[in-house]
Amino acid sequence: MSTIAVFVGSLKEQSLNKRLAKTLESLAPEGMIFTYIDLNMPLFNQDLEADYPVSAQVAKDIVASADGILIVTPEYNRGLPGVLKNAIDWVSRPYGANSFAGKPTGVVGISPTPVGTAMAQASLRPILAFLDAKQLGRPEIYIANASDAMFDEQGIIIDEHWRKNLQLYMESFAKWVRKGA
Repeated sequence: MSTIAVFVGSLKEQSLNKRLAKTLESLAPEGMIFTYIDLNMPLFNQDLEADYPVSAQVAKDIVASADGILIVTPEYNRGLPGVLKNAIDWVSRPYGANSFAGKPTGVVGISPTPVGTAMAQASLRPILAFLDAKQLGRPEIYIANASDAMFDEQGIIIDEHWRKNLQLYMESFAKWVRKGA
């Protein structure tokens, strides 16, 4: 059994990235349990660390007890979403209590733009490296030119090309998590 802390970098209810996360969950090997992090947290403020916000503590505890981390992110203005960075800041704090350290981590994303989420993922990777997250380097998933038509009524990707690639990704990610990076 492997528990995976999942960060979806969008607050939009029907976001493409939430649906991508659900697709990955549906393709995950048996025994892999996804726990989704709620990104609705106060803005990070070091003054609040003394009275750590409950929402941030819940996220921090989920990540600390997880076997791996999966980040599914859109790209906003050629970078990562502010809500995602904010959640990462809370989970990595206070100084000396970084919950990302040593965790096998995967990063994927989907976007309606032709660039996909390449820039967001490129912005995210040095942050994760600094936090000592053990990143899965390959395979990479940058789904571009995405639309609602790629998904069925349950929010699962129906495009066979992408389903095959996502299945391969989940197999690699599961091995990465089992290995403990």
